[in-house]
Amino acid sequence: MDKVYLDNAATTQIRKSVIATMHDSLSGFYGNPSSSHSFGRSAKTAVESARKTVAQYMNAHPSEIIFTSGGTEADNMILRCAVRDLGIETLITSKIEHHAVLHTVEDLKEEKNIHLKYVNLNEFGDPDLSHLTELLQADTTKKLVSLMHVNNEIGNILDIDAVCMLCHQNEALFHSDTVQSVGHYLWDVRQTPVDFLTAAAHKFHGPKGIGFAYVKKNSGLKPFISGGTQERGHRAGTESMHNIVGLEEAFKVALDNLEREKAYILDLKKHFIAEVKKEIPGAKFNGYSGDLEKGTYTLVNVCLPIAPDKAMLLLFHLDIKGIACSKGSACQSGSTQESHVLAEILSEEDLKRPSLRFSFSTFNTKEELDYTVAVLKEFVEPES
Repeated sequence: MDKVYLDNAATTQIRKSVIATMHDSLSGFYGNPSSSHSFGRSAKTAVESARKTVAQYMNAHPSEIIFTSGGTEADNMILRCAVRDLGIETLITSKIEHHAVLHTVEDLKEEKNIHLKYVNLNEFGDPDLSHLTELLQADTTKKLVSLMHVNNEIGNILDIDAVCMLCHQNEALFHSDTVQSVGHYLWDVRQTPVDFLTAAAHKFHGPKGIGFAYVKKNSGLKPFISGGTQERGHRAGTESMHNIVGLEEAFKVALDNLEREKAYILDLKKHFIAEVKKEIPGAKFNGYSGDLEKGTYTLVNVCLPIAPDKAMLLLFHLDIKGIACSKGSACQSGSTQESHVLAEILSEEDLKRPSLRFSFSTFNTKEELDYTVAVLKEFVEPES
């Protein structure tokens, strides 16, 4: 095969209907949404319609949806503003969060002298909720917990309802990086009452450079970027209208077709796991990525039985064969550093072996997966 794209956790192919919607917006609604004339009013109507659409699918109020440049900005906005505006003194997170959270809380520790605590993890990477309870009850400081819903490298699904309950029982705020789950799971922020969550359109077949933060009404957060009064005063700057309507279209299509596409992708994952187990017996699935209940249906993370000296050539070999995947987060792809997520859960022996993340979408086929497994098998066999 010429090209096989299995890096959907990094970014996804944009749907044709999204491209068409964005094209129409760029050519027909070019007014500034803050302008009072008809061109501006038309643009403003499109932005607010998108906000209402997102809110409706999330069971949120439109005022609780803040458009951002993506998940990283949304995470930064929530964490930094919570410390600045809400009197948060203690941040509780885990060591396998996305760096948008990890680096931000580390910076806040240095800049604001806040207390930073990490919840213990089990051998598969799940947070220990008993330990989380201990951390929440350890002192009387005002706390915010930040734990991601679906881990972007190993696919573990957090028991987010249990964490919500623990936080509220202990008068702590709860933020969840939901970049890998929004658009892939149904959300109801009244049923699962998180205080803050974040999303990025390019994870569910929308454009890059646009996402949103859910900020519970009357949260007390003040503007993150100073300037105009856009985004209900939370984020100054002219709205990226073509990206916003692209996000809206991608979100609608993803959720309107969720059950059908989820079933299709889950079937791909089952097939891939079965073929890897059959053709590469020494392979292991990291975290809960090989578990169909505890791991997301969109990805697997596989540790392969390959010697360290040969492992350096694996991604290059796959790329030559037209296969795109990842050794971890795309944000680290240019780095020689090993995955901070796998470093927390794998043995020293398994850390010496290559681990790859394969992530699937509705645009993939079983034939592509069979080809990928055959290429992996061909590379692994000489070492077997």
